Parts: sequence; C-alpha cells; structure tokens
Amino acid sequence: MEKMEAAEKATCRSVDNFNPLITTIFQAGVVVGPTLLSRIRRVEDFFIQASSAEYYMFFSFLCRMLFMFSIGLETDIPYLKRNIRVVSIVAGGGIILASICAVPLLWLLIKVFTVTKSRFPFYLLIFTVLANSASPVVIRMIAESKFDNADLGRLAIYSSLISEMSCVAFVATLTACSSTIRLVGAIIATLVTVLLIFLNNYLPFFFNKRNRHNRFLTNSELFLIIFILLAISLLVESAGYTAITCCFLAGLMFPREGKTCRTLLHKLTYAVNTFVLPVYFGYTGFQFNISKIFNKLTLILTVLIILLSAGTKIVATLAACYYLKIPRNESLILSFLLNMKGNYDLIIINSPPVPKMLWENDIHDLFLSVVVLKTLILAPVVAIWLNRGEFCAHYPTTLEILNPESELRMLACAYIPRHVSGYLSLISALSGCPNATLNPYVAHLVELPKKKKSKLMYHQLEDGDQYSDDEEYGGNDVVQITNALDSFISETKIPAHEAKIVSSFLTINQDVCNGAVDLRVSIIVLPFHKHQRVDGKMENSMEGIRTINQKVIRHAPCSVGIFLDRGQTGFQQPHGSLSVQNIATFFFGGPDDREALACSKRILMHSQVSLTVFRFIQANSSIQNSWISDASHKDEEVVMAISSIGTENEMDNVFVDTFCNRYVAQGKASLIEKYVSDGAETLVALRGILDNMYSLVIVGKGGRANSSLTIGMSDWEECPELGLVGDLLASSEMNFNGSLLVIQQHRHSEEDEALIPP
Repeated sequence: MEKMEAAEKATCRSVDNFNPLITTIFQAGVVVGPTLLSRIRRVEDFFIQASSAEYYMFFSFLCRMLFMFSIGLETDIPYLKRNIRVVSIVAGGGIILASICAVPLLWLLIKVFTVTKSRFPFYLLIFTVLANSASPVVIRMIAESKFDNADLGRLAIYSSLISEMSCVAFVATLTACSSTIRLVGAIIATLVTVLLIFLNNYLPFFFNKRNRHNRFLTNSELFLIIFILLAISLLVESAGYTAITCCFLAGLMFPREGKTCRTLLHKLTYAVNTFVLPVYFGYTGFQFNISKIFNKLTLILTVLIILLSAGTKIVATLAACYYLKIPRNESLILSFLLNMKGNYDLIIINSPPVPKMLWENDIHDLFLSVVVLKTLILAPVVAIWLNRGEFCAHYPTTLEILNPESELRMLACAYIPRHVSGYLSLISALSGCPNATLNPYVAHLVELPKKKKSKLMYHQLEDGDQYSDDEEYGGNDVVQITNALDSFISETKIPAHEAKIVSSFLTINQDVCNGAVDLRVSIIVLPFHKHQRVDGKMENSMEGIRTINQKVIRHAPCSVGIFLDRGQTGFQQPHGSLSVQNIATFFFGGPDDREALACSKRILMHSQVSLTVFRFIQANSSIQNSWISDASHKDEEVVMAISSIGTENEMDNVFVDTFCNRYVAQGKASLIEKYVSDGAETLVALRGILDNMYSLVIVGKGGRANSSLTIGMSDWEECPELGLVGDLLASSEMNFNGSLLVIQQHRHSEEDEALIPP
C-alpha cells in the first residue's frame, strides 16, 4: 500500500495503460443526455425537470469555483516566474491569431443566422471559442498522462491557464467598456476580488497559530474559508462577470506556508479530482444533443468552426514554438493540448456577456456542439500520442548532466523527525544559487501496521478526525515532521513539499523508486541506518533502514545519496547563520565522484558555505597502469579495460578542469591535490584533512574499481552501501564529527523507463 500526501498533484507511474478519462466522462454525459438515454421518457423526466436548469447551473458554478481555487493553490509560482516569457508567447500567439480569424467567421455567421443585434457579444463568443484553452481539461489530461512534472507538461498547463485567464480578461474589459453599468459591475468585481485576496492573506496565519499542535485545520475552519470564497464568488457573478478569475487569483495568492494550505490541498485535491471535475465534465456532455447537428447547414458549420479553431491554435502554437526553438514533436503535442475546450467557452455559450440576453437556439447548439465534439475528437488523439511515452521520459536522472543553474528536484526520505533536521540543512545549502531553483520533496516513510477497523460511525468522530485510520500512521512523528517543515518554510521561504508513504518495509523501496519517477527527481537522499550517540559512538537506529537503502541503491531510477547527520557537531542550516561552514569534497575519480562534485557545485553557491575539493592522484605510477594488475586477463579484456579507464580519465580531467575554470579561478572554491600511492597513504591523508573543522564531507560511493589509491581499505569495510571511503568516514574510529553525504550516480541503461523491480 502506498499513500503520498503532497502539495503536488497525485500522479501515477506508468502510461502503458493510459485511459483518456476526460473522453470517457464526456461520453458518459452524452450517453445520459438527450443524445441517447434522455430520449426515453422516464429518464428524461428524472434528469430534466422544471427546476433542473437552475439547479444544474448553480451546481456547475460550485464545481467551477472549487476547481479553479484548487488550480490556483497548486500553481507552481516559481516555475511561472521563471518561464513567464515562454508561457506568454505560446499562449499569446493563439489569442492574437484567433482574434483575427474571428472577424471573417463573424461575417459569415451573421449572414447565416441573420444576426441584427448584439453583434459585439457575438464576436466575443466566436473569439472565445477559437482562442480559449480549457485549463481544467488540459491539467486533468496531463495529470493522467503522468508528465505533469515534466517541462513540456508544465508548459502546456500554464500556457492553457494564461490563455484562459487572458480570454476572461479580454472579454471582461471589452464588456466593461460597453456601458457605464457594466463598468460599475467590473469595479465591484475587482474590489471584492481584492477583498478576498486580502482576507486570504490574514486568515491562514490566524488558523496556523490556532492549530500549532495539529497537522490539519478543523472542519469548521475549513468550512469558513470555503464559505467566504463562495460568498464573494456569488457577488462577482451577481455583478455580471464570471468568478473563475476571482477564485483562481484567490488560490494563486493564498499563503503556501503552514497548516491552512496543507489542509485545503488535502481536502480539495481528492474531492476535485474524483468528484467535482468528473461531474462538471459529465454535465458538459449531458448538454450536448447530437440530433441538433443533423441539419446539413449546421453540420457544415460545425466542421468548419472545428477545423478553423484547431488550425488557428496549431499554426499559432507551432509559430511561437519555432520562435522559442522548442523541438518540433513537443510543439505539435503542445498545440493539440491547447486545443482542448470545455470551461470558459461553455460559460459564454450558456451565459452571454450581456445581462438578460440569451443566444438563439441554433447559435447555442452550434457552438456547444463545436466545444463537445472537438474535445471528444482530440482528447483520444492526444491520449494515444502521450501513451507512446517519449514525452514522459524521466530526465535528468543525474546531477552531472544537469546545469547548475537549472531546476533541481530531489526526494529526501525520513523515518523519524531526527532525519528531517539534517535534510533541511542540506536543502538550505542546495538552494543557495540565486539563479537556480530547488524543488525538494520530504517523504515520511512509515511502516504499514496491521489493519485496524474503527468501531465509530463517521458522524461519531470528533471534529477534525478522519474516518480512515490512514491519517494516524506515523503517530506523533507526523506532527513533529510537519512542524519542522512549517518552521523551515516560514524562515527560509523555500517551498519544501511534504509527502507520506505508508507501506510494508518489504516493498517500501519500490514505493520510493516509483515516487522518484513520478516526481522526476534527479537524486534520492536516504538516511544512514546509524546515528551518533552522545559519547560519539555510532549506534543502529533501525536495521530495516539498511536493507531498504540497499534495495533503493540497486533499483533507483536516478542518483542516490546516503546522508549521515551528526546533529549539533554536523552540518547546520546555512540560512540565517552568521558563521561560514567549511565543506570538503573528496575526488578519487569515476562517475560517483563526478556526481559528488556536481552536487558540491550547487552547495558552494551559498554565501555561508566555503568549499574545498581534495583530488587524490596516484603518486608514483600512471593511473592507467595501476588499475590493471591481473596478468591472467586475456589480451582483449586488457585492451578494453585500458580503453575504459582512459575514457574515465578524460571525463574526470574535463570535469575537474571545467570546475576549476568556473569556480576555483573565481575564488568561489578551493582545489587541493593529494598525491598518494596506496590505501595506507590515503588513510593518512584523510586523517590529516579531517583534523580541520569540516561540518560536511561529500564523497562518491564507488570511485574507481580496483584503484591502488584504496588498496587495503576494504579489509575493515562494514557498510558496502557507503563505498570504501564513505564507510571509513562513517566509522567511529576516524574521530570525524561532521556530517557525511555519500552519492552514487545513476547508471544509464535502455531499461531506465521500465517498471521498478521488487
């Protein structure tokens, strides 16, 4: 069993069995509606009653309010800030071209339907149908296709959001300028939206203080927030404007720190994804009546508008992506995703932007058919395309190939609160580069206990309790970890996400690896199975942790780090610290050491960190010859080994030279070369280095196999998962009181995207 509660949207692991749920929901609505089942008299009497129209409209309004507020809460603001130019160009291209193409289509439809009045609102309707991208549909499809954490997926999500919000703003602005009454309504809608944002910036802090010893808010407090959102949304709607922008902005500007946001995400995300959105999309299909397009003229117009709308979006998106130098295959799938319809365009179709006005039945049915049919046609095409998996590749899986100034996604796993304090210090150090973004996830790993059954009915639970006992997994550790994260986020403003994985210790390694694939992280950080006692000796915390670490290292889809935190004598949080902490990185050569040095690049950018890199070099013989000492090897094997070692040497030299030119030459780091002959000299050199006050040492796990620099050091190896040097530094005999981070680089293979083995 796996359970992850996080600020991010829930994702799955494989796209092989992808099911286009959006299409299924639309089809279900079509089947139940007047197209099929509602033609039966008894079914029609049940679904379509005298007061059903008002009920459906109000329920549709509630659904829109909740999912737009939820979308605002889940918006990745740092990503949007970094990529606002790219997102705006992609979204703006379709809007500009649609506003131009809407003019000839307006002329044609005016002739066909003999529209003599309200031509300006009619233009706004045509423009919205051509230009709008339904962000809830796009978000849902991308979440189901498992690449909502990929760059392309996020670009599609925020391009659709910008497109939809721009359409709302464009229509609202032109409508407000059409009359004085509409202008007054726009001012009222703006003021109440500002009031909602103002309230949302103060209520969370009050509720966070009131529930400082709880993980979540009570149900009554949650109801108060939703009630305020509902009341102000109704005021905006009564002013003659849609409340989707108001709700989205309220969620977007909502404070992300503390228990209030966590409670809203926890309560709303599941409800919205499993109930609100399916009902809303089902109602969209329910409104469609296929018999309305059997007219030859209507059918021709429907096909024409669908082709014009799709062509406009595709051409504009491809042109924008060509300008931005986005690959052609990604540009094409992006253009199809932005063609999804079914949100704001439906609002304009059902509620024209002019008070007390209704579209003619022919016009209403025509554009409703366009919206529903276009989504029904394109959604399966996009689903099949995404099912190929090329857009869902987990990349990058190592730090070495990751640009130091690009986004770093990491997953830190903790079993007890003591593990979290060290992780927060590491996260603080990694976030020191002002031009780079860190996206950390802290997952609380909890062993699944035997299932218990509650004897209480739901209405017998106390306020704030959960009917399922899943929330109780982890005990008081959950609250302590949550409070530590809340304090860290409040102090540093680093958006660390919390998650919880509940599973049997026999299979929890699979859950960790699957979570890494879902979140597309580049490194997993695991806790060492030992901790330091007061007397300085190392003691086992949980022997099961060691087994889990070994399984994760063996099957991880990305690089893995094992972190040994020594508490007060180890590495401390750099944010807010007045003293500079000294960090050492040991470089013996090989992919793991290059990965450790790549991690060090991120850390050295912090102003409160001083990094020294120690490179260990063979003293009295060539590196190539010292690693090939087995005379029994065949000639071919020796040649292959020499070639492989030579390639590794070249990669090491290039990597270190690049590091020196970029960081050492500019005084951001120091590089010291240590010439040693064997493991004994290496040990002496290590002891001399550790005499200095280094609060953190970073080292690769593997180094080079059969290296003479570590000959003899394996005689006392106790923890192979740390490697020779890491195991030595973690032992009590070294008298080293600093923290230790041992990193293993992910080995690329053709099976990287396969399912994680048990």
